[in-house]
Amino acid sequence: MARTFTPCQAAERSIQKKYRRELWGPFVAAVKRYELIESGDRIAVCISGGKDSMLLAKLMQMLRHISDVPFDLTFLVMDPGYAPANRRQIEENARLLEIPVEIVESRIFEISERMDNRKPCYLCAKMRRGWLYQHAQEAGCNKIALGHHFSDVIETTLMGLLYGAQLQTMRPKLHSNHFPGMTLIRPLYCVHEDHIIAWKNYNRLTFLQCACHFTEHCATGEGDSKRREVKELIRTLKADCPQLEKNIFNAIHDVNVDTFLGFSYHGAGPAFLDMFAEEGRRFAAGGDPLLPEQES
Repeated sequence: MARTFTPCQAAERSIQKKYRRELWGPFVAAVKRYELIESGDRIAVCISGGKDSMLLAKLMQMLRHISDVPFDLTFLVMDPGYAPANRRQIEENARLLEIPVEIVESRIFEISERMDNRKPCYLCAKMRRGWLYQHAQEAGCNKIALGHHFSDVIETTLMGLLYGAQLQTMRPKLHSNHFPGMTLIRPLYCVHEDHIIAWKNYNRLTFLQCACHFTEHCATGEGDSKRREVKELIRTLKADCPQLEKNIFNAIHDVNVDTFLGFSYHGAGPAFLDMFAEEGRRFAAGGDPLLPEQES
């Protein structure tokens, strides 16, 4: 007689079996490669109710049960002003996946829309991040975990280049500027969004999109039109270059600043002409040889 699994058991089994290479493997690889979890950590897994953060919560929960590195988890849900139906969906998904969430209410949707009703998303995201840091710290946590994934990293990199006139990306972990001792980690850093969607559909799960009053009319839940454009651009380019995303991901791990006209670290950096003059002085003194790019 075939064994009957609960929805939670089925979701976990699909992570361990069917999507082991697509989800579990890249998740564990990111945790190890970037040293995201250390002994004694108390991590607040921040859950928005979307597919990414819900999967992250389940992966972190599964990892804690088998990890040789002891760490604790708090599953933190901020209700920034969800409609009652959206709030219920988060609660039902948490029960279905057996994730013991702590829900704390706020008025961030209302405040961000009132302060800037043209582009409230940036302000909303900033306020939510600060709120999460504060409550995680008050709960005794030293890290917060967010659900940004591989596809977010690639899209953010291209958006900065194409629309922001800057080369920047999203790090797998970073220190908080305003909450000393707190670190932000992104354990889904190596997980593709398409695989998250496949896992969601396979288990017939329904999660929130954005759910704020400003973007709730969007069928896709993607309120950022530029991000939609970049998603479409990547899909188009991948038709001829399947390795496109991997190439971009590898590139942000191996940036050759010798070929750039300028760079900054913590907001400061040398100007190109100053760097060029310094190189000239080193070469004249018999220092570093000319780079191949300079010789060509």
